[in-house]
Amino acid sequence: MRNENIYQPVMRSVYVAADNIISPIGNTTSQNMRQLKNGVSGIAEHHDINSSPTPFYASLLNRNDYEADATYTKFEKLLIASVKDALTNCHISATDATTALIVSSTKGNIGLLETEPDRPDLKERIALYTSAKLVCNYFGIVNKPIVISNACISGIMAILTGLRLIQTGQYDNAIVVGADVISKFVLSGFQSFKAVSDQPCKPFDANRTGITLGEGAATIILTANANYRNEVSVLAGAVSNDANHISAPSRTGEELGQAITKSLSDAGLKAKNIDLVSAHGTATMYNDEMEARALSIAGLANVPTNSLKGFYGHTLGAAGLIESIISIQSIQEGIILPTPGFETLGVSSPINIITAATPFAVKTFLKTASGFGGCNGAVIFGN
Repeated sequence: MRNENIYQPVMRSVYVAADNIISPIGNTTSQNMRQLKNGVSGIAEHHDINSSPTPFYASLLNRNDYEADATYTKFEKLLIASVKDALTNCHISATDATTALIVSSTKGNIGLLETEPDRPDLKERIALYTSAKLVCNYFGIVNKPIVISNACISGIMAILTGLRLIQTGQYDNAIVVGADVISKFVLSGFQSFKAVSDQPCKPFDANRTGITLGEGAATIILTANANYRNEVSVLAGAVSNDANHISAPSRTGEELGQAITKSLSDAGLKAKNIDLVSAHGTATMYNDEMEARALSIAGLANVPTNSLKGFYGHTLGAAGLIESIISIQSIQEGIILPTPGFETLGVSSPINIITAATPFAVKTFLKTASGFGGCNGAVIFGN
């Protein structure tokens, strides 16, 4: 016989205390949001023979910004600069024993293979954990850092990791930071798949021809501190894996759909409660098709949807963080941003792609992502 009096622990609420975005269009969240509302994109054509023998479109930081030195690489300088700005906008202490650091990246310092001579310590220097420890030491963070590197859902997984660590009482605060830089290694890898567009990307458009890569960093500081209870909360999230192919996504969208419906269930919400979908929207043929099917499976086909890749390019390990932060701004400012490059729907399942900045009372949004290896992620934020 079922015992209805079995104790069920109450999960703590988790709030967004502060955030930051560093990108080619701004070094703070407010700068980025202002540029986006003015329709400014960081994507441009680049002629850099050190990165590619042919011209390519990308959203790249100024070459002289965050230049590497003897102590920190460009990647590490981005992480530090993003965390530093976010910390100035809240009263969370990095040195508190209840504060965790979570670092999200897909490639980290892999570019050192191109620029550094082979030496015994190079493998350790490239390791993501090495970079995470350097960030910990810079801010005096006493706990061991946590590294999340799971292809393009890394940013969402990092947010969910912070959420669960706080909900279960292991930490009170989590500094979640992600970054990636575009090196020859990264660009050539996507070019080898013939996945890089020869023009700025066009998510969900009938004439899309592939992704545009981007550089950037972003930080979200999560907390259980009730002083932030009037801020946006992370409500729930889930991940799944379709195990379809090493690089190609599921053809049905069922697995991403499962991550979405699980997130809705855990948040105690229905599809009708979602006001905005911040889609992954890479502008590759199969990812956009799969994602559209997943949104239809989850009952979200009519919900206003955007992809920010036409502004930022695909920022890899930072993408889930950057795009979540901009959607948090949509809640706070009552506006939904458009999907640059989109003109004509090019997926088989109808979805409601927003094409112009639209005033809208956003209370709750869903952020999705998918990546190599069949990984899928979803997270829900609400006010």
